[in-house]
Amino acid sequence: MLILIRHILVKHMALIEVRWHGRGGQGVVTASDLLAKAAILEGKYVWHAPMFGPERTGAPVMAFTRISDEPIEIHSGIYSPDIVVTIDPIQVVEVEWYTEGLKEGGSVVVNAKKIPKVLADKAVQKNYKIFYVDAYDIALNVFKRAFYNTPMLGALVKVTGIVGLESVLKVVETRFRKEIAEKNKEAIRKAYEEVKKYE
Repeated sequence: MLILIRHILVKHMALIEVRWHGRGGQGVVTASDLLAKAAILEGKYVWHAPMFGPERTGAPVMAFTRISDEPIEIHSGIYSPDIVVTIDPIQVVEVEWYTEGLKEGGSVVVNAKKIPKVLADKAVQKNYKIFYVDAYDIALNVFKRAFYNTPMLGALVKVTGIVGLESVLKVVETRFRKEIAEKNKEAIRKAYEEVKKYE
């Protein structure tokens, strides 16, 4: 099923809009930036931007990534995304916030051990596809700290096929020092392998 979903998204990539949700200090903007740079490596057109509330650690943060096979002329925030990614496991229950404007039939990728009922109910109402991975556990095992952004990027790549895994790993190598890059690559691969579809 995951392979089919990836095929559908890649085949029809006139414009895919991804909205990232998390809190300040969790690397929401970095994840969006890495995705955008991986898309550039593959010859795609991209637009990436952050949106901050009060600039402090722990404040809600969003970032936007548009990817297309054609030039992108929209430079506003993303209000009707195809995909939302929620990096912070605590925010998973804040369903109305991160699904606001999400297209019917859109995809939700969350950092969770299991899907809360409030999200499951919303998915039924709006025909959302829900994917989840325990990025919390992956982050603690790999980094010994709560760095969720790159595991969530790995999960997103697996379930959508927006960009290839190898493109993301190459971008990580250029973004981080060697030891840090290797840890991030490990976290990305783990989430890529462990992400599940909620049925």
